[in-house]
Amino acid sequence: MAEGELEPLLDAKLLRLFLLLYQGGSVTRAAEQLGQSQPTISIWLGRLRRSLNDPLFVRTAEGMLPTPRAEALAGPARAALEALRQVSAPELAFTPWTTRRQFRICMTDASHITLLPRILAKLRDAAPLAQLEVVRIGPDTGHRLQSGEVDLALGFVPELEAGFYQLALYEQDWICLANREHPRLGAELTLREFAAEGHVGIVSGTGHALQEDALQRHRITRRMVLELPGFLGLGAILSTTDLIVTLPRHIGTTLAELNGLQLYPCPLDIKGFTVKLHWHDRFHQDAANKWLRGQCAGLFHGRSPN
Repeated sequence: MAEGELEPLLDAKLLRLFLLLYQGGSVTRAAEQLGQSQPTISIWLGRLRRSLNDPLFVRTAEGMLPTPRAEALAGPARAALEALRQVSAPELAFTPWTTRRQFRICMTDASHITLLPRILAKLRDAAPLAQLEVVRIGPDTGHRLQSGEVDLALGFVPELEAGFYQLALYEQDWICLANREHPRLGAELTLREFAAEGHVGIVSGTGHALQEDALQRHRITRRMVLELPGFLGLGAILSTTDLIVTLPRHIGTTLAELNGLQLYPCPLDIKGFTVKLHWHDRFHQDAANKWLRGQCAGLFHGRSPN
């Protein structure tokens, strides 16, 4: 060791030797308990003495007796060894059937209608004592995932990139919805009709920008009659007016079935997107997080949720 360098920090074997000598006062017995030769134990004891700058144990007729310095270090040594045991112990298995953990998932408003009922049913079946809180996707979603405030984000969240894992669940394209008794629309919706009719606009959600890009490419300005911040009441509005709305297929299909609406392939070429599950790298190996995302992926992975 070069002059000026410090001795390495004490490791687990030296702490164990210290405590065995403190409790038993015998180098021979300590060697047997540690499965080492007496010369090796003597070498380890020398390292202890150099590191702590104290004889630690003095040979007497009654055995190796601790010095005052060793007496003072006995408690901290036990605590340090126990801390090392806890750090190196295998992670406790996550037991969903008995957990009372509160899980938090970020979702869009559309997912409240389309995905949440299935996720909730799955969690109540597999983890009946757990709680679920749904949080809206927003500008702070990435920070909340990183901090552990929320466990997962489910949806189309393109800004979650560096430091985040992603699992593709299903692809989304676009459809239009209208009243089945619409006075001017027939079995198909043409681009000319799309441009002429009055529209409901949903101004929230990450897919809104995709619609705006498509409208600019086609040089179409919709006649916007009503703008909504979310999907609450949309089905009732469409079923009692002659307005149309453009939506991702999953929420559109769900609203059509619930409200008896007419579904049309969207005549406007809007770029599709992938609904994904997102989680932060910090919690990739967390047992509860792994279980939760496995439950979500098992419901939707590999096929459309329709």
